[in-house]
Amino acid sequence: MNYDEFTVEIKKLCDIDLSNYKEKQMKRRIDSLIKRNGHESYDSYLTQLKKSEQHLKEFLGYITINVSEFFRNPAQWQILEQELIPELISRKNTLKIWSSACSTGEEPYSLVMLLDKMGLINRASIIASDIDEEALEQARIGIYTSKGIANVPEEMVKANFIKENDNYVIKDKIKKAVDFKIINLLEDPFPSNCDLILCRNVMIYFTEKAKEKLYKKFYNALSDNGIFFVGSTEQIMMPQKYGFISRKHFFYQKIVGGNK
Repeated sequence: MNYDEFTVEIKKLCDIDLSNYKEKQMKRRIDSLIKRNGHESYDSYLTQLKKSEQHLKEFLGYITINVSEFFRNPAQWQILEQELIPELISRKNTLKIWSSACSTGEEPYSLVMLLDKMGLINRASIIASDIDEEALEQARIGIYTSKGIANVPEEMVKANFIKENDNYVIKDKIKKAVDFKIINLLEDPFPSNCDLILCRNVMIYFTEKAKEKLYKKFYNALSDNGIFFVGSTEQIMMPQKYGFISRKHFFYQKIVGGNK
């Protein structure tokens, strides 16, 4: 069995289409995982994945690349706080916000803490999604290490976390503001009429064809003049091609009628 045949079998097994990911990067990750599990071929590893739920969960967690931080790239969060969220809330009574690849919850919880600081926590609904069920379960629990909260300002730590031994637990007020869901970005329908969508440090792993599909889906998921927030290595080339205009670095606004 070669890599292409392996991807076909994985699609059957867990409905993840590895052909949408950049092959060189993904193949290297999978080959490393196969060796780590003591296998020398795709065939024997696939057999293990079919037999062992534990190994299948490990595989899914590994390929979905769960890396997240609170307030990642702080300068961009300042733009959200000082410019874009005030602009969005000035046009609507309530905001609908979607953190579209939330991993273990740092990003959506950062949003809630920011909205609470701005006095807007009751004027926003927040959806957070990921493809990895285990990551979402960790997010729902909301326990983080001192290293994990290093980017959180001290006053926010005091206001939003409870210290338990060496860990920090998100307060229920923040947890309850987030609706966590499993969403496969390439396969599943998106939430509709979102005023702000975050999809950060995810698109870099996809092929150009998959990116085009996703940009169109994100455009359609946004409300009129909604904002799309991407990662620091994911600037959109020719955003107008997908119906967006650039507002700031890594922030794009939906042009009404722009993606025919």
